[in-house]
Amino acid sequence: MSENNLLIVDDEPNVISALKRVFIDDPYGVYSANSALEGMEILKGNRIKVIISDEKMPEITGSEFLSMVRRDYPDIIRIMLTGHASIEAAMKAINEGEIYRFFLKPWNELELRFAVRSAFEKYDLEGENKRLLSVIKKQATDLKLIEEQYPGITKVRHDKEGRIVLPTVPDEEMEQIVSKYEKNLE
Repeated sequence: MSENNLLIVDDEPNVISALKRVFIDDPYGVYSANSALEGMEILKGNRIKVIISDEKMPEITGSEFLSMVRRDYPDIIRIMLTGHASIEAAMKAINEGEIYRFFLKPWNELELRFAVRSAFEKYDLEGENKRLLSVIKKQATDLKLIEEQYPGITKVRHDKEGRIVLPTVPDEEMEQIVSKYEKNLE
C-alpha cells in the first residue's frame, strides 16, 4: 500500500465512488468511510495523511468529525467537501477542524487533485520540519553539556580580518575531551 494514504468520508456511496475515480491515477492509498465513526475506526489502524470529509452527515457532522481528527490526529491534513455551503458551516469547519481547504459539490476535479497533492506535500514538509527541530534541540543540548564541562569551548573567536580562529589544543587533551564527551552520550 502507498505511504500517501487518503481517507474519504461521506454518507453518500456515489460520492465516495466518484471521488475514488478522481484519484484512480494518483499514487495514493484511498480508504473510505460512510460515517464519521467509521472514519475514526479507519484512523485507528491506518496511517492516514489527508482526509476529505463531507459536512452534512447523520449523527456527526463533517465539522465535528474534523474537530475530533484535529484533537486525536493533529498532523492529518483536513479538507472539507460540501454540497450545502453556508458561511456558518465554513466558519465552523475552519475554526473547529482547522481545515486546509474547503470545496463545494460539485467539485472541480483538477483543483481537488491539486489540493490533495499539496496537502500530502504539506504533511511531509511539516513532518520534516519537526524532525529537523528535534535534531536542532538535541544538538543545542549537546553543546550546552560541552560548554558546562569546558567553559568557553563553544565561543567563536575572530582575528582582525574577521576570520575564525581555532584554538590549539594538544592532542592528548583533545583525546580526553572527546573520550569524556562520548561517555556522556552513552
